[in-house]
Amino acid sequence: MGQLHSSRRARVDLPCLVDLSPMPDELVVQILSWVPGRTLVTRCRLVCRQWRDLIDSPTLWKLLLKRKPPQPGVREALLEASSHIPQMEWSRVVLLEPFGRNLIKNPCGRERFQHWTIHHGGNGWEVEGNRHHLEGAEAQTCFVSSYSSCTKSQVVDLLREGLWEDLLDTCQPDICVSDWWGAREDCGCMYKMRVSLLAKDKRSVIAEFMAEPDPIPQWNSAEYQQVSHVFRSYGPGVRYVHFFHEGQDTQFWAGHYGARVTNSTVLVKASRHPL
Repeated sequence: MGQLHSSRRARVDLPCLVDLSPMPDELVVQILSWVPGRTLVTRCRLVCRQWRDLIDSPTLWKLLLKRKPPQPGVREALLEASSHIPQMEWSRVVLLEPFGRNLIKNPCGRERFQHWTIHHGGNGWEVEGNRHHLEGAEAQTCFVSSYSSCTKSQVVDLLREGLWEDLLDTCQPDICVSDWWGAREDCGCMYKMRVSLLAKDKRSVIAEFMAEPDPIPQWNSAEYQQVSHVFRSYGPGVRYVHFFHEGQDTQFWAGHYGARVTNSTVLVKASRHPL
């Protein structure tokens, strides 16, 4: 009975307290580099002045960056940015990865219409599989417009994605935008694109790019065509990117035979250019 009572006794876990203060900064940095990044910012940074200074330094975040799962182009873009940008906010760029990744959400329609504002025309948009493979796309799916003009848009909040005001106003990193569009083999289509860089009020346009390529004729290869532009030296005050495009078929057939749009992209690159 005594043994049974003893085995049911509540287990008490005593905290293991380790004083890291006598250790050199280099060793403390190595230990902290195994802590999740958000925990470093929200908890560890508040422990003491030494930890705060180490967590604010680039050394720790570069170690975290090397250990992150590889994402094509992102790590290289962050390291390139670090060589061009003074006063780099390392915790933001490592945790949020604002450089080198597509800031458009659901660019290929894999999540149906999530994150997009849909403006229906005719019987609106639909999501279908690609009729022609697009290399490098997140998914082999696309948005398809109908017989009447169909539009949709998405707004990218640059601060929420990890950029910061001084960077956007002073360094003005390149904002690269692109879209891929095409048609069915048996039906032509028309396509338009408008991308605006907006101020804090989401209404004032600081810079804008518009494209309206020649329509694709009926009986075509179904290959995608790219429309792209780089915003550079656009001036201070940019906080949002408004991405808008429009599609329509040229035969006015009932159903979804119009422009096939996919892999819409907004990507920030910290390249060095004179302002």
